[in-house]
Amino acid sequence: MPSEVIERTIAQARESKRNPRPGSATLEERRASYAPGLRPFAPPDDVTIEPTELGGVPASWVVPPGVADERVLFFVHGGGFMLGSVESYAELVARLARATGVRAVVPEYRLVPEHPFPAGLDDVRAAWDALRSSGVPASSVVVAGDSAGGNLVPALLVALRDDGEDLPAAALLMSPFVDLTCAGASMTEREDRDPLFTLAFQQRIAAGYAGDADLTDPRVSPLFARLDGLPPLLVQVGSEEVLYSDAERLVDAARAAGVDATLDVGDGMLHDYQAIADAPEAVAATDRGGAFLRAALGG
Repeated sequence: MPSEVIERTIAQARESKRNPRPGSATLEERRASYAPGLRPFAPPDDVTIEPTELGGVPASWVVPPGVADERVLFFVHGGGFMLGSVESYAELVARLARATGVRAVVPEYRLVPEHPFPAGLDDVRAAWDALRSSGVPASSVVVAGDSAGGNLVPALLVALRDDGEDLPAAALLMSPFVDLTCAGASMTEREDRDPLFTLAFQQRIAAGYAGDADLTDPRVSPLFARLDGLPPLLVQVGSEEVLYSDAERLVDAARAAGVDATLDVGDGMLHDYQAIADAPEAVAATDRGGAFLRAALGG
């Protein structure tokens, strides 16, 4: 049974889905107000946020106290490839970094509509390469991403494998959008159950990101990539999401390719529920994710 916080959030989301507000806000205003947990949550006061640059890409370190400096969580944020920043994700990243016992870095990749594919993926790769060039071994890094970030992370992993580069120790994906053709059964079967999204909404997101690229290009839809040789994956998804089938099929394909992949379903949960900081389910999910990533780093 979902907690009261989740039930209240779902009710509010359903009302907004039924009665959307007129789209009068500018893109800049939408970016400034975006919150993956539907409400803004500030990181704890003991967390340090330090701007930096990785390979020409703006980024920020998010560092809880007492974590291992030599190990890194490379976090790629979501937001439909259009929204999201370290400000909107700082609480979630800090909570996951604390659970993992490491410091985190968040690259601020270029966003659509100004910069469609492959700009975002190119920036994530440039930031990764710069982190590695700074002397951090790949085996000391774990990666995570949610939603659109959950697309960019496996696309990064596949590119690194194809280039013969060392891979991170593990990856955590939260509600990943990995099939931009939107062909998963849950896109229609769970459309009424999802309190936030519709098939048409996801199709608009996909078209905006892909631009002139083919939606079946594995770099755009990593579900269609070869997945052999990837590091262990933990894929978290809410049972009520239109993206449920993306997570399920990605895990099935990864397992078929010999990858250690686990599907973690949040019963009754909505998209990106991990970001709802005052929900016990969110804390439990990041605790599970952190334990998985910590184990992959050797404890």
